[in-house]
Parts: sequence; C-alpha cells; structure tokens
Amino acid sequence: MILPHTDPTLLMLLVICMLCWGSWPVFLKLAGRYRFELFYFDFAIGLGIVALLCAVTVGSLGFDGFNFTDDLLNARKQEWLFAVIASMIFNFGNMLTLGAVSVAGMAVAFPLSFGAALIVGAWMNYLGHGAMNSVLTIIGTVLVIVALILGSSAHSHLKILQHETLARAGKSKTTRRPSALKAILLALIGGVVMGTVAPLLQRAQDPDDGVGPYSLLFLFAIGVFGSTFVFNLFFMNLPVEGDPLEIADYIRTPIKNHFLGALGGAVWALGAVAIFVANTPKGDIRPTGFLAGFLSHAAPIVAGLWGLLVWKEFKGGDGRAKAFAGLMLVLFAAGLAFFSFAAESVK
Repeated sequence: MILPHTDPTLLMLLVICMLCWGSWPVFLKLAGRYRFELFYFDFAIGLGIVALLCAVTVGSLGFDGFNFTDDLLNARKQEWLFAVIASMIFNFGNMLTLGAVSVAGMAVAFPLSFGAALIVGAWMNYLGHGAMNSVLTIIGTVLVIVALILGSSAHSHLKILQHETLARAGKSKTTRRPSALKAILLALIGGVVMGTVAPLLQRAQDPDDGVGPYSLLFLFAIGVFGSTFVFNLFFMNLPVEGDPLEIADYIRTPIKNHFLGALGGAVWALGAVAIFVANTPKGDIRPTGFLAGFLSHAAPIVAGLWGLLVWKEFKGGDGRAKAFAGLMLVLFAAGLAFFSFAAESVK
C-alpha cells in the first residue's frame, strides 16, 4: 500500500481532508430541491465506489508488497467490527448533520455539529488518556461553546427576519414566529454522536492487529452503505422537513441529482482516505504540531465560508445576524487553536 514518507506530503493530505470534508455538502445545495434523505442513498454509493477504487489501486500498490487484501486479512475480525460499528455511529450523526444543513444551511449546521463533536472528542481524549492540557482544553471548550451560542442566535434571528419579510409581503401562512430549535438540535445531536467515534477508530487501527487506512475506508464504506438503508427508513417516514418519502421518489429523481449525490459521497471519501492515510499507525511518520491538529479539524470553517460567502445563506439577515455568524467562525477557529495547542503541549 502507498503511505506518505515526508512532512509536506502529510500536510498536503490534511489540507485535502479539510477541503473535501468542508465542501461535500455543496453538492446537496447544487441539487436544489433534492431531499437530503434521497441524496444520502447516492452519497453512500459514491463513498463505496471511491473506497473500492482506492483499495484496488493505491491500497494495493507500492514497494512493500503488502497490499489491501493482505492488510485486511492480517487484521483480527474484532478490529473489522470496531471499524464497521464506528462507521454506523458516524453515519447516523452525519445524517442528522445533513438534515440540519437542509434546514439551516452550511454556515450554521456544520460549525454547530462539528463544534459539538470537537468538544466531545477532546474531553473523551482528556478523560480517557490525559493527552490534553487541562487549562487549554477548558479555554478551547468555552470558546467553542460561545461560538455555538452565537451561531444558534444568528440562525434564530435570521429565521425571524425572514418570517417578518414574508408577513409584510402577505406570503406568510401564519403569524406565529418560526422556531430555529429543530435545526440547532439536529446539528448538536449529530455532532455529539460523531464525537464518540474516535476511540472505536483507534481500536480498529491497532498497530499490531488492526486495519490499515485503505482497509479502514473499505470497511467504513460497508458500514455506511448498510446502515443508510436502515436509518433512512426513519428519516423518510419521519422527515425533518416536508412530507414523508417513498422509494419511488428516489427512482423518479433526475439522473443529474443522483450524480451530484454520488459526487458528494466521493468527495467525502477522498477526504476520509486522506486523513486515514495521514494518521495511520502503520506509517513511518504521523502528523504532529499545532498546524496538523488545526487542519485535521478545520473542515467546519471551510463549510461555514461556503455558506456565508458563496451561497449567501445570511443574505436576508441584518447586521446583527451576519456579525454573529462571522464571529461564530472566528471563535470556532480560536477554540480549535486552543484544542490543538492542548494536544501538542503534553507531547
């Protein structure tokens, strides 16, 4: 299998992960009215295709003679199970997050979700391994929590402004102010769920008996593909927004939207294989330092910038809503910086 051997290569992989994981929901936005529940079927297919391609190409090449099949069979079945369970837990949290994106947009949903995941992951790391500086971890937690509060407030205020605009135009069906709680809860719960995945991934990648990065992505794709059909029964029958869906709705979807969904899954998978390869315990080197820690978790900043600057998700907001949204990203970045320093200071 092909693994990185230089620091610049590691940093390049982390940048690829940051850009891919912060950009894949763009394809849902490009699909227009395509419901996220249907989009996610195509997402799982695209992820699986890239995982298989990586397994038979870069996962089976190189000069060490150790290919994807050898790596997968060398690992214990227990590690296989950890990888699949991790993927299923992640998938449920990711579907909740994408549901929040469909309701609130990328600028709000991603920072809220991954902010919650960042806090959960950091404190699990600190309490379980003591691998974080306590003071810096607390400061990072406070900054991210304030960022989450600002993001929630910005979204709530924007919803009120949009409702008032419709009411003045006589297009509102009710005088009752809309609640932003649904999107906020979807994002936060999704983030908390995803934040619990890291220990399982670490077990799956045990240096002696665990799987390598390409095998991990392959098993991850199996877990995501299988669990998508289970979880989507819930999301399609109890949708976060709109009427319940049926499989017939997926079949009637234009090819263009299926293609965009698969592209979204493919882009996510490229980000996943980049971070899995960079962080694999089986490699000669692993990313260290503040910059590596920051880039590994900076995807929500990229997603937030997509939402604010490209999709103009706060276009109907006033100065307060836009200022809160911008400050949310600044504080998120500051909190992430403290978490990165906290991890580095104990090494």
